[in-house]
Amino acid sequence: MNTTLIYPPRTLADLISRPSDRIARIALDTSLVLGGATLTAVMAQVAVHLGFTPVPVTGQTLAVLLTGTALGWRRGALCQLLYWALGMIMPVAWFAGGEHGWQAATGATAGYLVGFVVAAAVVGYLTEKRQDRSLSTSLPAMLAGSALIYLCGVLWLAHRLDLPVTGGTSNAVDLGLTPFLAGDLIKLLIAGVATPVAWKLAHRPVR
Repeated sequence: MNTTLIYPPRTLADLISRPSDRIARIALDTSLVLGGATLTAVMAQVAVHLGFTPVPVTGQTLAVLLTGTALGWRRGALCQLLYWALGMIMPVAWFAGGEHGWQAATGATAGYLVGFVVAAAVVGYLTEKRQDRSLSTSLPAMLAGSALIYLCGVLWLAHRLDLPVTGGTSNAVDLGLTPFLAGDLIKLLIAGVATPVAWKLAHRPVR
């Protein structure tokens, strides 16, 4: 089967040779999207529940940033939408902490799942504009993605738990944002550094 490489590649996934056959291209994209959703589910199992908040510390956000930048905005958003949808019907551990099913998919942390879709799309869009090729642009792109996850997550958490966003003795920011800032800073740094390095390695001449 003849294959062609999209040039110039807009995302890391575009470095994979593209089949000339339309059905084969669809199969490749489907595999990438399913792989991204599965990666997110695996990273979701790396979870620590804090006790005072329904929002756990997880590896999901790192997976969201990586899939968005590796796949581009369409495939990245689709893989996170698929992750959410599959979690509604999966009979096994899928979401953070081994949760699954409709209740988990639409509960207090559903805003973060929406944020995953939005963040993957935005990070993927910035990637297609070559913002993942250097640290000076990759890190802000990952920061934007992380901020969008929090924005969606905190607003839904406030609505679901009938809490103010800020202020008062208990609020959504204290439960859904502040405890996670340090960890997510590390994750966005990992994603922001990994992608420029991956591009450099991809373009390194073979000796």
